[in-house]
Amino acid sequence: MKKGEGDLSNCLVLCLLFQVGDKVMVLSRFGLWQEVAVVPANHTFLIPEGMSFEQAAALPVNYITAFMMLFDFGNLRPNQSVLIHAAAGGVGIAATQLCKTVKDVTVFGTASASKHEAISEGGVTHPIDYRTKDYVEEVRKISPKGLDIILDPLGGSDTHKAYNLLKPMGKLVTYGAANMVAGQKKNLLAVAKNWYHQFSIHTLSLIQGNKSVCGFHLGYLDGETELITQAMNAILDLYKEGKVKPHIDSTWHLEQVSDFPFYTCSQMSLGKVRVVMTIRLLSSVASSS
Repeated sequence: MKKGEGDLSNCLVLCLLFQVGDKVMVLSRFGLWQEVAVVPANHTFLIPEGMSFEQAAALPVNYITAFMMLFDFGNLRPNQSVLIHAAAGGVGIAATQLCKTVKDVTVFGTASASKHEAISEGGVTHPIDYRTKDYVEEVRKISPKGLDIILDPLGGSDTHKAYNLLKPMGKLVTYGAANMVAGQKKNLLAVAKNWYHQFSIHTLSLIQGNKSVCGFHLGYLDGETELITQAMNAILDLYKEGKVKPHIDSTWHLEQVSDFPFYTCSQMSLGKVRVVMTIRLLSSVASSS
């Protein structure tokens, strides 16, 4: 699922929700790395007053993903505990900010040590350096009974660890398989190893453990307009209240795009890395005969 932002140009079909010149952000699975994009009107949202184009481009995918995992699947409530892997990434920062909108939520976040100060200031209660420490042991020291919600973008053996870290009635939401990517080049051995260790569980074990396992991929929800719109409206309300705000690590012009993957793979970024280009969005709606 890609996201973009820009100005609306003349539409062949008049959309009652928008006017020519409106600044909008959009969700689309494909086709946004270009100057002119045609998108469904119901995947398009007005950019709030005061929000920059950079923030608008960083908001939809990261925050809708985090919001739906925490609140639709996780049913996050006061006094619960959450583990957020890659807490310094786009989804990680979004999830941390959303956790802080609920009273007395304890947030565990994994990130390299150089990013601990930043994620702590952002709301992570217990930062953990996954490179030098066993995050399972670190969590158990503070929360011996385990955690209420775990957001897992890693896959492989880490999903097994996450399931075992859940409290009774805990929820594991898996939304990626980052462990299959090792460095900047293809590593078939890493893929095979993590595929072999992919998590599977019998339904009877779920019953006996009183635990839930959920899978999430925003890209496959593109037909669920009502769900996405509800989440987006709630997020925009939180933005207007000053409770959430996308963090932009850096901006890259389209001419620099060949260097972009190397920077994102370096794990030096904090928050969202954005490619800058001028985009005109042609918003379309289905016409009725």
